[in-house]
Amino acid sequence: MKRIALIFISAFTAVSLSAQETYENANIATGDLNGTARYVGMGGAMDALGADISTIGSNPAGIGLFRHSVVNASFGFVSQQDAQDFAGANKTNMSFDQIGLVYSRRTGRNSFLNLAFNYHKSRNFNYILSAADGLRGASQNKGSYMKGAFGDFEPYFNGRLENGGTVVADANAFSQVDYLYYNTLITDADGYFYYENADNYLFNRENSGYIGEYDFNISGNINDRVYLGLTFGISDVNYKSYSEYSESIAGGGITLADERRIDGTGFNVKAGLIFRPVETSPFRIGVSVATPTWYDLNTSNYTVLYNNTQYGIRDSYDIGESYDFKLYTPWKFGVSVGTTVGNYLAIGAGYEYADYGSLDSRINTGGGYDWYYDEYYETTSADRAMNHHTENTLKAVNTFKVGLEFKPDSKLAVRVGYNYISPMYEDNGFKNGSIDSPGSYYSSSTDYTNWHATNRMTFGLGYNIGKLSLDLAYQYVVQSGDFSPFRNDSGELYSDANPNETVEISNFCNAVNVDNKRHQLLFTLGYHF
Repeated sequence: MKRIALIFISAFTAVSLSAQETYENANIATGDLNGTARYVGMGGAMDALGADISTIGSNPAGIGLFRHSVVNASFGFVSQQDAQDFAGANKTNMSFDQIGLVYSRRTGRNSFLNLAFNYHKSRNFNYILSAADGLRGASQNKGSYMKGAFGDFEPYFNGRLENGGTVVADANAFSQVDYLYYNTLITDADGYFYYENADNYLFNRENSGYIGEYDFNISGNINDRVYLGLTFGISDVNYKSYSEYSESIAGGGITLADERRIDGTGFNVKAGLIFRPVETSPFRIGVSVATPTWYDLNTSNYTVLYNNTQYGIRDSYDIGESYDFKLYTPWKFGVSVGTTVGNYLAIGAGYEYADYGSLDSRINTGGGYDWYYDEYYETTSADRAMNHHTENTLKAVNTFKVGLEFKPDSKLAVRVGYNYISPMYEDNGFKNGSIDSPGSYYSSSTDYTNWHATNRMTFGLGYNIGKLSLDLAYQYVVQSGDFSPFRNDSGELYSDANPNETVEISNFCNAVNVDNKRHQLLFTLGYHF
């Protein structure tokens, strides 16, 4: 047990402002390659080729290439490689991925006006993360201790607890994790503060849920050379996670069990253009743009700290919070090319750009009632502190897609595709729980992962029976990252033995490698009329 002469107290009171944290925001803002089996089988490289309902969300002009009305639905299985089942979560899950309809109507000799609706699962959160390593004297509770000792949440130097022995705080940097440690492990019966060194840790988390995207599209073409499309999208967020973080401490150990939910909705607008530069050539160029998704979200948690050591003042303590916040994702820009050779070969390629460093965390500041328009409104402001952290932690992402479809005969199609997605996270990024932001205040975990580049490899088959189409796709996703249970920190405090001297205090842990390798098997049943 380590003791420093700096002894303090602070007050934990509820605040009405709310926002979210960079790493949670990044998890919501990103998407998967998903949709019809044909689209996935070609690696999503159909933004210039069009005539697949999944282009409704990537390049809306692709719907303008339909010449018949179509309805289709997709489902399949997703399995995580090398994962161990945890807390009732399975590494293999069935998934309903897409259902949609395109209504095509001729408006001229070579022109059509098409209307479409499509639902697809744009993000599948199912994932099990496991990590373990030695700590060699570092610990999560030491991090909480140091935040207070360094004055991150405005300590008072009276050496006594308030509110009947309950530590409370009034600054945003005092997180729920800090609250649990100060009320359980690192406070003694006399009101003095300590920290405990740990030998090693074990971490497990299971994520589940999805983001469902509901897209409504109007599109058409001009003389079969220029294709235009506009899509309005509504997003439905359903995210759940449960984690257990355990540290081995001399004389026992601690376990932090955290449950979190994020729910809400958002909307966006997407526009696209496809054109054939040469009238006699099937070669086409596509461009697209998507507005931010403007999310209105609620997050809630229930977190318990179990103290199985001989130290501290409690064996366990719990806390739960809930708040509303807004999140605006970045703009997305895409360019693509595609061509066909006869009726037996289609080739496509695409590029997409999105700057995730521009993610905008928003604080709900109030609202009111507009009597003129007879409606309620809500006001927000940018969470400047968290947004500054996001700018330094996340960066622009470049996505490259290529795909090919070959038809050995008119009924059978063989498809392959590949994606490369550049890293979103800075190598030296970290989860900063000392930011003066409600995103830190409501945080109930300290871990973070800086994920590297993503590689997707796809393969597909298709078979037509009259107006009926049967499609199958396989997707393998490979990604690795660096996991840390808490951020590294160090500094100087006044010595207990001599108030005129300072001592160095540090809390360093190694990042460990973790993987996210997933297999997806996808089936699509379609009918055109």
